[in-house]
Amino acid sequence: MTVARTWAVALTGLAGEVVEVEADVTEHQPEFRIIGLPDKALGEAVRRVANACENSGLALPYRRLTVNLSPAGLPKQGTGFDLAVAVAALAADGRLDAASVRGVVHLGELGLDGRVRPVPGVLPAVRAAVARGRSRVVVPWANRVEAELVAGAEVRAAVSLAEVARWHGAEIDVAEVTPVAASVATPTEADDGDLADVVGQQGAVDALVVAAAGGHHVLMSGPPGAGKTMLARRLAGILPLLDDEAALEVASLRSLAGEPVMSLDRRPPFEAPHHSASTAALVGGGSRTVRPGAVARASRGVLFLDEATEASSSMLDALRQPLEEGRVEIHRAGFLARFPARFQLVLAMNPCPCGEYGVRGGACACAPSVIRRYAQRLSGPLLDRIDIDLRLERVASASAAEGATTSAAARAAVSAARERSARRLAGTPWRINAEVPGSWLRRGPGAPEPGSVRALDAALQRGLLTLRGYDRVLRLAWTLADLAGADRPDEADVGRALFLRKGMAA
Repeated sequence: MTVARTWAVALTGLAGEVVEVEADVTEHQPEFRIIGLPDKALGEAVRRVANACENSGLALPYRRLTVNLSPAGLPKQGTGFDLAVAVAALAADGRLDAASVRGVVHLGELGLDGRVRPVPGVLPAVRAAVARGRSRVVVPWANRVEAELVAGAEVRAAVSLAEVARWHGAEIDVAEVTPVAASVATPTEADDGDLADVVGQQGAVDALVVAAAGGHHVLMSGPPGAGKTMLARRLAGILPLLDDEAALEVASLRSLAGEPVMSLDRRPPFEAPHHSASTAALVGGGSRTVRPGAVARASRGVLFLDEATEASSSMLDALRQPLEEGRVEIHRAGFLARFPARFQLVLAMNPCPCGEYGVRGGACACAPSVIRRYAQRLSGPLLDRIDIDLRLERVASASAAEGATTSAAARAAVSAARERSARRLAGTPWRINAEVPGSWLRRGPGAPEPGSVRALDAALQRGLLTLRGYDRVLRLAWTLADLAGADRPDEADVGRALFLRKGMAA
C-alpha cells in the first residue's frame, strides 16, 4: 500500500517545527498506532480520529494503520495533530488524493462527530509553516482570523473532517454543520486612562516618561492611595505602538495562551498578575503542554507587580533571568521551551505592612524590625536590576490642578527619544538605552565626557552603587539626553539620573 504524507506543526515554546505526518496501511493484525514521540493527548488521537472518520462516513480500514510523526526524535504535544493524522490515514487507504494532501499543512483537533475544533497556538504554527515554505494551511474555522494575519499564508478554514476530505478529492456528501466556536475567555481590557488624570504627582509622571523612553524598570514605593497603580497602568499607554513583527509576536503569545486573536493589536500589552500567583503562572510552564506565563505575555509591554513585597521570594527571584536576558527558558524532559520576555517591570510596594510608616498624619503600628524585614523582601539582586526608584507621597490637596502632561504628548516625546537612540545605536544589536551593555557605555562610543560622571564615580567609590547600578545610571543619563535632544549626557543629566536611581543628589 502506498505511504501517504501530509504536514503538521510541533510547537516548542514560541518556535515551531514542521512535522511530516506519514501513514501506512498493511495487511496485518488490525491496529492503529501513532509513533514519533507523541505525548498522552496526541496518543489519544487514535480514538478521536477513528470515531471522527466513522461518523463522517469515512471509516478507516480494518487493517494495521501506522502513523509516523517525523522527525521522530522531536517531542510532539497537544491535540492539534488530529486533523493531519486523519487526512494522512484516509489518503493511505486511497480515500483521498495523496498528491493533494502532500502539499498542505493541517492543524486542528477532531471531535467524535467529525467537527474540527480550535486549538491554541495556530498563529505561531502558521508562521512557522510559512517560514519553512509550507504556505498552504488548513485550520479550524474558529482560528481562521489569526491564521490570516500571517503574510503569504493560503488559509482554508475547515468546519468538519468531511469538508476537508471533499477538498482532497473524496466523493462524499457534506452535511450542514454548526462551526465550533473558540472556547476561550474574553481577555481583560487594558485601562486606557490618560496621564492627565494623575493629580499632584508631576515628578512621578516625568519619571514615567523617562522610563518609557529608555525601556527602564521602575520601583514605586508609597502609602495606599498615592497613585502607584494609576501610574503603572498608564505606562503602556505612552509606549510607542508596536511594529508588524512585534505585534505578531505579541499575538502569537496570546494565541499560545489560548486567548482570542481577532486582529493585530499594536498596543503594548499590560500584564498585572496577583501577588499570590505561583511561579509557574508568572514564568510559564505546564505538566504536559508548556504555556507562556505573565512574563512572556508582557513581552514588548509592561509587567506590573502590585504589592510586590507580599509575593513569594521564589516568584520574585524567577524574574532575574528574564530581566537580564530578555527571555524565559522552561526545561522539560527531552526539550527546552523558550519564550521572549522583553518587558518593562514596574514594582509597587507600601512602606510597611500597614502602609502608614512615614506618612504625614499617619499612625504606623509596625515594629521597626517588622518594617526592616518587610522592605528586605525585595532581594538585593532584584533591586540592582531596577533603574528608577520612585518615592511617592499622598496628594495633599484635593484642589490640585490635574497634570499638564497628557498621554498623547508623552507618547510623542517618548517616540522622538526612541528614534534618536535608534539612530545613535544604528549598526549595533540594540535599539533602546536599557538594552545597551555597560562596557559599551563606559568605554565605547557611548561613554560620556569624563567630567560629567564625577558624582557617579564618587558614589561607586563610596559603595553606594554596584557596577551594574553604575551602568544603569549611565543608561538613564542617555535617556534624559535623548528626551532633551542633546548629543551626549552632561553633568546635569548624570545628576538627575543618579537621583532617579538612588534618590541621591549629585
